[in-house]
Amino acid sequence: METLWFCLVAIMLVAYVIFDGFDIGAGIVHLFIARSSADRRLVTQSIGPFWDGNEVWLLAAGGTLYFAFPELYASSFSGFYLPLMMVLWLLIIRGASLEFHRHVTLPMWAAFWDGAFFLSSFLLAVFYGAALGNVVRGVPLDSQGRFFEALWTNFRPSGSTGILDWYTILTGLAALMALSIHGAFWIALKTEGSLHDRARKFAADIWPLLVVFTAAITWASFELQPHLLASLLARPWGWIFPLIALAGLSGMILFLKNDACAFASSCLYLLGMLASVAFCLYPDVLPASSNPAYSLTVQNAHAPHHGLAVGLVWWIIGMALVAVYFVFLYRRFGGKVSASSGHGY
Repeated sequence: METLWFCLVAIMLVAYVIFDGFDIGAGIVHLFIARSSADRRLVTQSIGPFWDGNEVWLLAAGGTLYFAFPELYASSFSGFYLPLMMVLWLLIIRGASLEFHRHVTLPMWAAFWDGAFFLSSFLLAVFYGAALGNVVRGVPLDSQGRFFEALWTNFRPSGSTGILDWYTILTGLAALMALSIHGAFWIALKTEGSLHDRARKFAADIWPLLVVFTAAITWASFELQPHLLASLLARPWGWIFPLIALAGLSGMILFLKNDACAFASSCLYLLGMLASVAFCLYPDVLPASSNPAYSLTVQNAHAPHHGLAVGLVWWIIGMALVAVYFVFLYRRFGGKVSASSGHGY
């Protein structure tokens, strides 16, 4: 049962990255590809009906984590308190910038909220990537399952580590590249004309950087945590996940002139990369860099089995409602956006 809940949490986190990732990416790239206020409005229109709904997956994943793995929730939310508060403020600023942007008419305030939208999206991508890097690298858990990390120490991924070191910065930059391309493909999918062409060109221009960062974080992860590769070798069927990521990475450039296929390839890349991490980490949910025996695993961090069984029924009901809502939302606001599309942004 605990393994099932591990998979369910992983699925919700992957869904969050894929869905909210494209509007975070749109926030990152919009200052580079939008040449006018009309272009920037089209970018916000392309994500306007979706961005707040996409964050349902983050709330659902957090709630499920609290329910299914309370030890992990307590340890990670206290140990990562500072970066979590920073992420919370970035989410607030990003939401505020989208809402205020639609109401302001003065050029100065419009530029301010455009900058806030870009900066909050940029930092969110980096922080999410760094958070994943911390989980892969491990944290200094003690025998009670507690830890604390400063924002940074000596930038080394071993010993007295901080949230930021060269490895977590590398994963943060890789996430920045991945979500930027994801957002660019979304904008290309939803727009026409010169904005569409610039979004497609932006994705093509930074695709080589994503290839480099993907190779770099793969090598660094295997070097820092040899058990990741050992996990793949012990369960060869898990190679399907890296192959999915590789297929998605290749598809981005092979299907560059087909917006739907290029965006689908970006989704596959994110799915493959995140699923590879989850597969290789299992049964760990939060590795201990201090002593492997202190690691939080699906066996020692889960809630009682009766609660997990009962909760599964309510999870299915809740996810069915979310699925219906998302199908309606994406069908209702499908197609290209324009100044007269009526998306509300």
